[in-house]
Amino acid sequence: MMNAAAQALDEKVGKVPVAQGSTRPATSETEVMRAITWQGKKTISLDKVPKPVITHPKDVIVKVTACTICSGSDSHVYAGEVPDTSKGQIMGHEGCGVVSEVGEAVTKFKAGDRVVIAFDIACGECDYCKRGEFTGCDTTNDSKLSEFVYGHRHSGIFGYGNLLGGVPGSQAEFVRVPFADVNCYKIPDEVPDEKALYLSDVLCTSYHAVMLAGGVKAGESVAIWGLGPIGLCAARWCQIMGASKVVGIDFVKERLEVAEKKLGITVIDRNSVKDVPKRIFELVPGGVDASIEAAGFRFPVSILHKVERTVGLETDTADILNELLLATRKWGRVSVIADYLGYCNHFGIGMLMMKHLTLRSGQCPCQRYFDTVMDHVKSGKFDPSFMVTHRIKLEDAPEAYSKLFNKEDGYIKVFIEM
Repeated sequence: MMNAAAQALDEKVGKVPVAQGSTRPATSETEVMRAITWQGKKTISLDKVPKPVITHPKDVIVKVTACTICSGSDSHVYAGEVPDTSKGQIMGHEGCGVVSEVGEAVTKFKAGDRVVIAFDIACGECDYCKRGEFTGCDTTNDSKLSEFVYGHRHSGIFGYGNLLGGVPGSQAEFVRVPFADVNCYKIPDEVPDEKALYLSDVLCTSYHAVMLAGGVKAGESVAIWGLGPIGLCAARWCQIMGASKVVGIDFVKERLEVAEKKLGITVIDRNSVKDVPKRIFELVPGGVDASIEAAGFRFPVSILHKVERTVGLETDTADILNELLLATRKWGRVSVIADYLGYCNHFGIGMLMMKHLTLRSGQCPCQRYFDTVMDHVKSGKFDPSFMVTHRIKLEDAPEAYSKLFNKEDGYIKVFIEM
């Protein structure tokens, strides 16, 4: 769906009531800050924009000390693939920093606290939040378009367009965090930004990916499609949980090298292996116990899906999904953690049913996993620095977006120091 069409539909279907102050906050009339903004398809810029202000008693303002670019979700926004993204949208959903201002109803944090911010925005009070289903929060996304397209609204997400609430992101010097007691997590003094930052998304999301696959039991085999940060970290979680064999699939040389040399997993290079399921059956006779899709909707393999996406007959491709279904053993588990936003053709529903596969998917409720993931980081069991390839400043972010999208110069994960 094109952005203009999505915006027209959004205006037609209108907005829905949400928790007070949860989206589109007011900004200062006098104070400005630097921020990375979306200016159109594949156009990102560093701009001076108004600084956010507290608009609700449960808000905090965080002075961002570090942030990063999501090679998956941010790349989709960058490419103009996310419906209803406004020009000037502040990008980013992965950030950490120091609390600078505190709303009067905030109880867990004070000015000066170091915090990491969940990418998903939850109120903590609706039925979904009470069940720990934070990405299903009913009150933080005012887009009726989301409800129209999916039947229900997803929670708000920082920096991800109006479809997900229009909330300004964290690739900025300051960010307003709604419902801070729910969406911020205090960083222990001994954990540096270089490690804490990634709890905002990638470490929790990769853990969620493995949980969607039913968890990994000792001795089981797992295949992971896509060796970006989420796929690489999912592989590491599988190792920690005792997987006997982890197979990673990608076509980017640098990603394959990190997976093979730093993690020691078996890799399949799509440049030289045309039939990935066949190769997996050679490595794991009968198929893997669990498969994780960490690549995403915009990677068609077959000519058919390349044509259909080009002419607009589908938004998302089923090629990789069908490879997962083929390569997973009967009664196995399939996890879809990569972004899928619309519709795909030729999805192998028959394989799903006839092989008795369990398929689970969905964005990560980060708040559910903060304690577990931080325990692993603090103890040294999980050191996320293995995936970081570049350290940059905020002004370097527009170039980094291009490098990440085009998979150039070995970019996998960046650390943006403010």
